[in-house]
Amino acid sequence: MSQQQISAKKQQELQTQYSNYKDTLQAIAQKIGDVEQEAEEHKLVLETLTPLPAERKCFRMINGVLAERTVSDVLPALQTNADGLKKVLDDLVKQYQAKQADLEKWKKKNNIQVVQQ
Repeated sequence: MSQQQISAKKQQELQTQYSNYKDTLQAIAQKIGDVEQEAEEHKLVLETLTPLPAERKCFRMINGVLAERTVSDVLPALQTNADGLKKVLDDLVKQYQAKQADLEKWKKKNNIQVVQQ
């Protein structure tokens, strides 16, 4: 094989690796957006239900089924879900930052300069 063919093959491998990094980062960013939106919805519902009387009737969607509950029944479960979403969001952000750092390290190691992003 000539040097040019090896170089082209190496360049193709680097391009594929770069694309994989970018795709992974984009997928994580999409998940972060989805979880942020869901957490915001939970926050809005919590803010709405908190001032209401504890015995007031409310409805909660559980696995696609609308269930009648009281505010006092729903608030603890909703708060638990909101806390869980916050933890998931924090984990996803850490995962994104770690992957971003890996990409930067990889770019330095392979002397990659991005021409177009």
